[in-house]
Amino acid sequence: MGKVTGFMEIERELPQARPVSERVLDWKELYHAFPTERLQQQAARCMDCGVPFCHDGCTLGNLIPVWNDWVYRGRWEEAVRMLHQTNNFPEFTGRICPALCEASCVVGINREPVAIRQIEQTIAEEGFKRGLITPQPAREKSGKKVAVIGAGPAGMAAAQQLVRAGHDVTLYEKNEKAGGLLRFGIPDFKLEKWVVERRLEQMVAEGLTLKTGVYVGVDLPIGQLREENDAIVLTGGAEDPRNLPVPGRELNGVHFAMDFLTQQNRRVSSLDLSGAEEISAAGKKVVVIGGGDTGSDCVGTSRRQGAESITQIELLPKPPKGRSGETPWPMWPNMLRTSTSHQEGCERLWSVLTKSFEGEGSQLKRLHCVRVRWQEMEAGRPEMSEIQGSNFTIEADLVLLAMGFLGPVKSGMIEALGVDLDARGNVKTNTMHMTSEEGVFAAGDMQTGQSLVLKAIKGGREVAANVDGWLRGGRSVLS
Repeated sequence: MGKVTGFMEIERELPQARPVSERVLDWKELYHAFPTERLQQQAARCMDCGVPFCHDGCTLGNLIPVWNDWVYRGRWEEAVRMLHQTNNFPEFTGRICPALCEASCVVGINREPVAIRQIEQTIAEEGFKRGLITPQPAREKSGKKVAVIGAGPAGMAAAQQLVRAGHDVTLYEKNEKAGGLLRFGIPDFKLEKWVVERRLEQMVAEGLTLKTGVYVGVDLPIGQLREENDAIVLTGGAEDPRNLPVPGRELNGVHFAMDFLTQQNRRVSSLDLSGAEEISAAGKKVVVIGGGDTGSDCVGTSRRQGAESITQIELLPKPPKGRSGETPWPMWPNMLRTSTSHQEGCERLWSVLTKSFEGEGSQLKRLHCVRVRWQEMEAGRPEMSEIQGSNFTIEADLVLLAMGFLGPVKSGMIEALGVDLDARGNVKTNTMHMTSEEGVFAAGDMQTGQSLVLKAIKGGREVAANVDGWLRGGRSVLS
């Protein structure tokens, strides 16, 4: 352990965000550089506690106390190696993960938790800078061919693991660039796309065949891939957005959040926008319906596009400012979270139900809403009721629906395969990640429903180990 009393002597410190007045004028990442020496001091705050609850908080099972110690000692090669044992893409999670591990940090019981996410990102960046992260091609080839369909974080992780296990892997992506929502859903001010490109270059150098602009199930029959490959891995995500079927939904100005975010990401990357209706917040009164991360990303994007005003409404009640008693440490806390996008300017409303949209001609002009009350019922499930006389309107030129996703798109590939679906409409798998079709596996949001990037990476790693074991007829070399 690097510094036994570090957690008592050193306060938590993070990189400073660029001033709001500066950062809303561009699409660059939010934070100033953080000196490595100060980051090493932050690593010294790790207690190396007897039971590292951060392991349980982290879906990937990152060996956090171990690489914290290596960072404090300046032993970057060991830190990089240890981190990559559990996480293929720490430069992604170090930027956009909600840091479940920090909510479980023992230091965080009565002090600020260790800055685990920042340490993780720095290990990755130091690894690239020092030439410690290099292609790792397989020493021996297996002679087996695998098709991975969907180049988001789950597909990328699965493909990289399977290539390193010696299989000939082709990663298919319907868009012209790989990355999934890392590329097209998450704004550049949270994750610049050169970060994704850098890792893809490593994967191709390891032997991955990457085919973009190929929509499996539309451009390429899934049956053909089954004939040409020994195994198929479905990692196409959960892209079916939750709609809001209320009067006026058809008005111009009401859009799904992901259509709005994808278009802006394409614009920043100078990708083709021909044929798409322009969705812009410039000079408009914007209302974002949905209080999660996607809604927050819509707020930050609208601010940068020059919105006149931004209001974000949420159906659920306002969370408490501090950790709720219902979610004690080390659980992920139910509490109010204010993102950097919220700090840039946004009115937030809770316990609000949208009843209808109203327009003039075909153009949206306002929302009709009502406030609701949530009451705990005997069965333990909260029940919503409208508060009589609480109706109100919100002026709006643009509404962005950020209410989550219903699961994977069923038409095309999934229908053609005929795989079983679970009760929530996701691709159903057994404990080995195999679907109802022999040799067809699934992972990521397509299997679990909408979730976090780190959970997608974990699913990709798990499915790769299971595919490898199945192809070898025994134990996987990835286990």
